[in-house]
Amino acid sequence: MNSKPWRIRPLSDRFEIDPVSGLLNETDYKSSPFCDERPSGCPPDLIVIHSISLPPGRFGGDLVTRLFTGTLQPDDPTISPETAALRVSAHLFIDRTGAVIQYVPFHARAWHAGESRYRDRARCNDFSIGIEVEGTDFEPFDIAQYRTLTGVIDALLRVYPSLSSKRIVGHCDIAPGRKTDPGPHFDWDLLHHELQHRRRQSDEAI
Repeated sequence: MNSKPWRIRPLSDRFEIDPVSGLLNETDYKSSPFCDERPSGCPPDLIVIHSISLPPGRFGGDLVTRLFTGTLQPDDPTISPETAALRVSAHLFIDRTGAVIQYVPFHARAWHAGESRYRDRARCNDFSIGIEVEGTDFEPFDIAQYRTLTGVIDALLRVYPSLSSKRIVGHCDIAPGRKTDPGPHFDWDLLHHELQHRRRQSDEAI
C-alpha cells in the first residue's frame, strides 16, 4: 500500500440495490436493448471495470448513453460509423463527477466484455457485471469516481453472495492484447483500500 492520502466515502452515504428489479435505488436508469438473460444457474460472480470516453479523450455529453441505448446517429461527425454501429452496453456508467447511470439490471447479461476469458471460463458476459468509468488510458480518474465505484461495489457485495472483492478485474485482464482499459492510471490500491474500509465499518455496525 502506498502512502497517498485516502479519502473515504462515508458509509452513511452508501448505495442500495433492489434485489427484485436489480437496480440501484435513486439512480438514473436508461434501459439498454443490448442485453439478455444470463444462462440458467449462472449468477454474477465477477466484476469487470472498464473505461470509456466519447468522443475519445473528451468527457461529458450524452454520447456514452446514446451508444449504450442504441440511439447514436450514424452520421454524427464526432464519432466513427463503426462506433455508431456497435451493439454494446454495460450495467453502469460513472461519469467524471461520480454520477451514475444504470443501463442493465444486475441480474441480466449486459454486452460489455465481448470475446473474453477469466481463468478457465470464456464468455465473461455470462457471469460478470460490467461497470464503465468515464476516462482514458492517459490520465487519472477523479476521486469522486472512486467514491461512487466503491459504494456501488459494496452494495453489490451485500446483495449478491456470489460476488467477492477478490474477483474484481479490468477489461484488460479478461481480453489481454485486445483491450487496455481501465488503463495504467486506474488506482487499484485506492479501490481495494476503500472497499476494505467499508467492510470494516459494516462489520462494526452489526
